[in-house]
Parts: sequence; structure tokens; C-alpha cells
Amino acid sequence: MQYRLLGKSTLSVSEIGFGCMSLGHHDVDNARLIHHALDQGINFFDTADLYEHGQNETTVGKALQTKRSAVIIASKVGNQWKEDGSGWNWNPGRDYIIAAVEASLKRLQTDYIDLYQLHGGTMEDPIAETIDAFETLQQQGKIRYYGISSIRPNVIREYVNRSHMVSVMMQYSLLDRRPEETCFPLLLENNIGVLARGSLAKGLLLDKPAAPYLNYAEGDVAAAAAAIKAHSNPTRGAAQTALRFVLQQPAVSSAIVGIRTAAQLEDALRAVQAPALLPEEIAALQQVVPANTYDQHR
Repeated sequence: MQYRLLGKSTLSVSEIGFGCMSLGHHDVDNARLIHHALDQGINFFDTADLYEHGQNETTVGKALQTKRSAVIIASKVGNQWKEDGSGWNWNPGRDYIIAAVEASLKRLQTDYIDLYQLHGGTMEDPIAETIDAFETLQQQGKIRYYGISSIRPNVIREYVNRSHMVSVMMQYSLLDRRPEETCFPLLLENNIGVLARGSLAKGLLLDKPAAPYLNYAEGDVAAAAAAIKAHSNPTRGAAQTALRFVLQQPAVSSAIVGIRTAAQLEDALRAVQAPALLPEEIAALQQVVPANTYDQHR
């Protein structure tokens, strides 16, 4: 396993991060899978208070309780469940964030969260208040660092300019190159790490039947998947090629892969051992379909 510093933080994160959202409900199986990931060098585990009404944090906390000093735990905040459980409301307010972290700490069975992320964000938010909440929690030692999870360039710019965030989680793959236009250069310049999610484009870059994705028609998606396959070989399968494309982007610190099964874990781990893409291979993949750009929240 290779490790990279997450932006300007001191967090050395594994190139492959364990996305915990897809975990099932069997504690023993989950713990076994998480411990195997840890044994193989994965040290970054990402969850959120939104997932399964907080149950996902509880699952992660149980599995990592005896391994706390060896792992980096990331969680997210900002989506407040309605009292009847029928859905949630967006709440980036200071009071809510200050209160929500206490519940997350309890579910995670820890007294600090390594990376606490705002789970969204809009230009209409009380951004100064939100940042103050994170800064307060950092001063109190309840979180080590903070970041945001966002695909809105205007929101990302605000936090770059106004906060001490160390990371941005955002979607990035061969079929979603929107961050390349302005976000990646800005984040690189400011030493803010990217946590890439959606690197396999919901499986469309692998073996799922082609279907429209973002602004790409079915034919474009099929062409991208075919290109991934064409640049794969016995030592670097399609999943590894898709992940290498993401990991070889200089702005990316870690690719967060949703893992539910041992087979998915092994597939992700092989990306670290797989041969790197040559510059000409990356260029060829980039030319298969035109790079898309954000058309909103610019």
C-alpha cells in the first residue's frame, strides 16, 4: 500500500480508502472485512451520520474500536434527519454541527474524528458560521481536521478562500472529469487534498451494460468502457485501470471505493499493486470522450 499526505494535514492516508456506506448489517462479517482491509494497508475509513440513520457509524465504530490508533476515521455532517425518520433537512448551522459531532463520537466509540466533512453545501449557507463550528471543534480536540464533500465549484472556492479545510471529497472518473477544469488546479495550488469517489462510474466502466451517465449518451459510455478494457491486461484489470486513471491525477490523495464484499476489497487492493498507466495511455483514455464540465454552480 502507498500513502499520501492529505493536503496540508499530517494525515497519511492510504491510496485506496474504504467507503463504508455499502456495508451490510452483519457485525461479524463487517468487522472481518474491515480488519482484512486494515491488514492489507488500508487505513482510511469513510462514513457519515446520514448513512442508515447513523447505524453505519455504529458499525464502523464497533469494527475499529480496538484498532483506533492505527486508523484514520472520516465522517460527515449537515443532513439532519426529521423526527419521524421520513427524510432529512439540510442544516449547516453551527449549533447543529456542534451537537451532531457528539452523537457521531458516541456511535464511533471514539473521542475524536480525524476528518470531519461538511456533507454538501450551498452558497446560501451561513458559511462563516459553519466554518466557525469546525474551527471550534478542532480547538476542542473533537476533530483533527475538517473538509467538505462537494461538487459545486463556487462552494469549493468559498471554503478555499475562507477556511482551513484540508480536503474536498468529489466525484471523479474517466466519465466525470468535471473537476479538471477549475477545481483540481485550485486545490493543488492551495495544497488541499482530493478524496475521489465514484471512480468506477457505478460500474459502467467495468461490466455493467452501457447506459446514459451525466451528459454522456449510451454510446459514449460504451466507448469509455471499451477504452478501459483495451488498456487493461492480465496484470491490470479494468477496475485497476479505472482506479489508476484517478490515482495518477496529481490532485487526488485517495480513491474512496465503496466496499461490501471480500471480492470488491481485493479488486480495489489490486489497483495499488497494478502497473501505473503510461503517460500515453492516460492521454489515449482522455481522448476517448470529450471532457465534461460543470454547467451549474460555477
